Amino acid sequence: MNTFVVANPHKCIGCKACEIACAVAHLPVDINAAAARQTTFLPRINLVRAPRVTMPVQCRQCEDAPCANVCPVNAIAQQENRIVVHSELCIGCKACMVACPFGAMDMAIQEEEQSILQVANDRGAERKKVMVAHKCDLCTGRPGGPACVEVCPAEAFVVVNPQKLIRNMKEKRLASAWGMLSGRR
Repeated sequence: MNTFVVANPHKCIGCKACEIACAVAHLPVDINAAAARQTTFLPRINLVRAPRVTMPVQCRQCEDAPCANVCPVNAIAQQENRIVVHSELCIGCKACMVACPFGAMDMAIQEEEQSILQVANDRGAERKKVMVAHKCDLCTGRPGGPACVEVCPAEAFVVVNPQKLIRNMKEKRLASAWGMLSGRR
């Protein structure tokens, strides 16, 4: 089973702290250097606002991940209880975006440019930037775990790991069994 992060829409206050923390956690440099370089803001979580609810949406690390199943170059794979994108393999076909049932897959512009493709604009022709699949990676390598969970002032996020899920299922089964027994008396 894969570890994943889930948010409770009844607790979410729509502050976007999760998006900011996510983007900052994935910066290639510290926040001051990123501001000086005008680095692009790329959160791997998206806050969805609707009339009656706000809800952060991010990758659910699916067991039989549709995004990985449709990737023609195997750039998306299961690794260490999560689904990862190997951006160096990604060709930017966007099949993963179409396949994701949660809309959690996105495309991110990379620093390098494509070798041949160009884009015509008012300044002439410029090399097209490389785009690759981009999604929640559970803040891999970050000592505090997922940044969104750590910063949420409403405590709307929960990290669900296989051990926690199994323990929760056992507790529910036990409660159900006790409920059935007490109903017979």
